[in-house]
Amino acid sequence: MNAADEPRLLAEPRGGVPELTDTLDAFRRVIQRFAQGTGSVAADAERASGFRYGHEDWLVQFKREGAGIALVDPIAVAAEGGSWDDFNLAVGDSAWILHDSLQDLPGFADLGMRPKALFDTEMAARMLGLHRFGLAAVTEHFLGLTLAKEHSAADWSYRPLPRDWRNYAALDVELLIELEDRMTAELRRQGKDGWAREEFAYLLAKGMAPRERSPQPWRHISRINVLARDRRGLAVARALWTRRDEIARRYDISPNLLLADASIIEAAVKKPRNAREFRAIRSLNERVRVHTGSEQDKMFERYAPIQREVKPSVWKDAIGEALALKPDDWPVPPPPASDEGNAPRSMRYWEDRHPERYARLQAARRVINQIAEDTRTPADVIVKPQYIRNLCWTDEPASRDVAEFLAGQGARRWQVGLIAASVTRAIM
Repeated sequence: MNAADEPRLLAEPRGGVPELTDTLDAFRRVIQRFAQGTGSVAADAERASGFRYGHEDWLVQFKREGAGIALVDPIAVAAEGGSWDDFNLAVGDSAWILHDSLQDLPGFADLGMRPKALFDTEMAARMLGLHRFGLAAVTEHFLGLTLAKEHSAADWSYRPLPRDWRNYAALDVELLIELEDRMTAELRRQGKDGWAREEFAYLLAKGMAPRERSPQPWRHISRINVLARDRRGLAVARALWTRRDEIARRYDISPNLLLADASIIEAAVKKPRNAREFRAIRSLNERVRVHTGSEQDKMFERYAPIQREVKPSVWKDAIGEALALKPDDWPVPPPPASDEGNAPRSMRYWEDRHPERYARLQAARRVINQIAEDTRTPADVIVKPQYIRNLCWTDEPASRDVAEFLAGQGARRWQVGLIAASVTRAIM
């Protein structure tokens, strides 16, 4: 790339850095502006993950032609009785443009936002065959502009919001409308605009659906698989996770700021049975655990008083209670998910135990990879790999209606129409 072709840095929104909308009157003025605007609505959100207990939105950003950019504090607006119903009416059936929509749509649904249509710039980038599909990479590819991105891991619950944070948030929506125009034209040129509309509708429905709650959330501890055969260790991990969650919820602090997952795993492996063994696990005895040597330290300092409130004896008691449990009270492994509806992922298992099924799977994969190459579309966008594994895992896939099977798995019509006939021939 020549110097003249290098992307230009967009350091600030062209219309300047907006103030924060954090009162009901200001929110009503935003609604009026967006009602008078035209076209699609660019949208994004910021959370305080890593700092606060919940995953709620602490800032939502919008842009619309004729309305400019709005930065709204949904917590403050809700405290004054604000509702998103009028905003939904103001923008009507217009498409909402989001990048990686499944990150933000659940939070929008919780707040009461109700998009009627969606354009996802990340999914569009993947459909168009881009190898890098972060927002900055996509704006660079289509617009020759790159974005100043310095505050992605900030504590967005902090108030007042510094000007450079507001600048960062506004840049997230500054170029989305232009991106939609360019990407729509390219999707049409490649004959993928119909595919994209189906995929966007699918993402919108999935993102706005009620959140699924895990029946055993403690099993999502990082690296818990090292305890797979250690039921007593799992009991310790469960006890520490549960105690940590209770305290984090009470103080509205990220659980990992109280006790890291790695510390839970270490304690579950070592199972300290007395004060000396407990003190030997240093991470269980540290009170203020997060020091990054960066600007983030200033944000973490706000939570140090809460960290100091939680004495190491809290973790020691939880471990003691877990170690005192009888084997009948230890966690039992969850049932395996390797049945006809959810085929195994291990290719070695397929090859060693089910060579005929493995051969069919490889044939189907070759066909899909060829279609991916011909259409310049990633294979995992063309069809979810699990759907093909499930198809080839069945006892008589050659006698199945492949199109019907894939549709039943959740494949969209464009995906079924693109691959069903070729996959049928491959596995017969």
